[in-house]
Amino acid sequence: MELLEKAGGWLNQVTGVAVGLLALAVVLQVLFGAPVPFFPVDVVGNVVGVVGQLGSEGLVGLVAAWVLLSVLSKRSE
Repeated sequence: MELLEKAGGWLNQVTGVAVGLLALAVVLQVLFGAPVPFFPVDVVGNVVGVVGQLGSEGLVGLVAAWVLLSVLSKRSE
């Protein structure tokens, strides 16, 4: 049981770092434009694409958005 708690804590920390890097990439891309040297991916375009896909899927998209929101809100508590 202790091993599972440690693994869950580690995954929670990795997810937190990934969300932080995503937020940093979005801010940098908004400030400096698409060609940010150390983020060679169009982060804002990818986020807009994911949101568009979720929106076009109707009920399945709403459920997926609800699951993502619940996972991220549990992580912040």
